[in-house]
Amino acid sequence: MTALSAVETEATAGGASLSVRDLWKVYGPHPRRHLEKVTSGGAPSDGDHTVAVRDVSFDVRPGETFVVMGLSGSGKSTLVRCLNRLLEPTAGVVEIDGTDVVSMSPSQLNEMRRSQWAMVFQHFGLLPHRRVLHNVAYGLEISGVPRSIREETAREMIELVGLKGVEHKYPHELSGGMRQRVGLARALAVRPRLMLLDEPFSALDPLIRSDLQDELLRLAGVVRQSSIFITHDLAEALKVGDRIAIMRDGAFVQVGTPEDIVLRPADDYVRRFAVEAPRAKVVRAGTIARTVVTLSGSETPEAGLARLADAGGGAAVVRAENGRTLGVVTELQLLRARNEGLGMEDLLNGGFATVTEDATLSAVMDKLVATGNPVTVHSRSGQLLGLVDHSTAVHALTTSQP
Repeated sequence: MTALSAVETEATAGGASLSVRDLWKVYGPHPRRHLEKVTSGGAPSDGDHTVAVRDVSFDVRPGETFVVMGLSGSGKSTLVRCLNRLLEPTAGVVEIDGTDVVSMSPSQLNEMRRSQWAMVFQHFGLLPHRRVLHNVAYGLEISGVPRSIREETAREMIELVGLKGVEHKYPHELSGGMRQRVGLARALAVRPRLMLLDEPFSALDPLIRSDLQDELLRLAGVVRQSSIFITHDLAEALKVGDRIAIMRDGAFVQVGTPEDIVLRPADDYVRRFAVEAPRAKVVRAGTIARTVVTLSGSETPEAGLARLADAGGGAAVVRAENGRTLGVVTELQLLRARNEGLGMEDLLNGGFATVTEDATLSAVMDKLVATGNPVTVHSRSGQLLGLVDHSTAVHALTTSQP
C-alpha cells in the first residue's frame, strides 16, 4: 500500500460538528457593558467600542465545507478566530462536537488546537529555518509524537498535497503556491476534525489560486474533515463551499447553498454579488429540470400534442413499453409530424443526451448544443426527474427565482 492510499484508507468518514449560537464580539475597553447598550437599542459604535460580530448563529455538519464570504471589514476573520478562541467572544455559545469551547481552560484549548483543530492563514507562517518535512511535522512534534512516526506522517501529507520530492527544501526555495501547499500539509498532518481557513489563497496569482481551490476540493473528498473557509471572493465561495454565509457589518445576511445564493438572493446586497456569479458552473440540472411528460412510442403526434398542451407545452420523453427511453420530442416537432402525417417513431432519429441531477448547467448546455434536443435529467439512482430545454437553460442563466 502506498503512502497516499494509506492516508485515504485511514481517513475518517466525517469531521467535527459545529454549533454557534448568538455569538458577539465587541472591541473596546468595556465590551460587555457596551453589548448591553447595543442589545437595548443603542448604537453599535460609540467611538470607543466597535461591534465586529453581531448575534451570529449557524451550524456546520460533519464533513461540510462552510464558507463565510464578505467584504473587508465585514467581520468574517474576527468570526473565525472566535471559533477556536484566538479571539475571546464577548458573548454567545460555540460548541464543537458537543463541547463548549467558551468554557474550556487554556490547557484544554491548546490540546484541541494541537490535536483536533487546525488553522491555515493567508500568510503561510512557515518556519524559515526548517525544511519542508520538518515544517509539516511541526504540529506533531510539539504534541510529543515520536520522530519516526511524525516524519512518516509528514511524508504522507506532502505526497497528498502533490509536493513529493521537495521534503528537504527550505520555504524560500519554493513558490508561493508550493508554500501554501506546505501550509495545508502541516494542518492536515494532525488529522484535524476541523479546519479553519482564513483567506488562504488570496495572496496568490489567479491561476495558482484556481489550482489550489481544486486541490482543496480533492482533499475534502479524501480527508473529509469539516472546514470553515473565509473569503472575500464570491467565485471562490461558490466553487469550494457546500453552503455559504454572506456577511455584512458583523451579521449574516443569508446562508444557503451556492444555488440558493445565485438563484434566490435574500436582498439587494446579496443580489449585487450574485449578478457576477458564474451561474453555468453553479446551477445544477436537478434544480432547473422541468416536470416531464412521458409519451408512449405508440401514441400519435396528435395525442402527444394534447398531453403536452395540458402540461403547458415544451417537450416530452418518449418511452417504450418496457420503460426504455426512446428519445425526446418538442412541441414543434409534434406539430410538424401531425401536419406532415408522420408517426411518433419518425421523430426519434435525432440524438438525445441525459445527465444526472448533479450535473452543472454548463455540462447541460454542452449537450443541448451537441444534440439540438432537450436533455433528460435523472436522479443518482436512475429515476427520470425531468427535462432541460434551451429556454429553461437561458432562463436559469439570466433570472433569479423568487
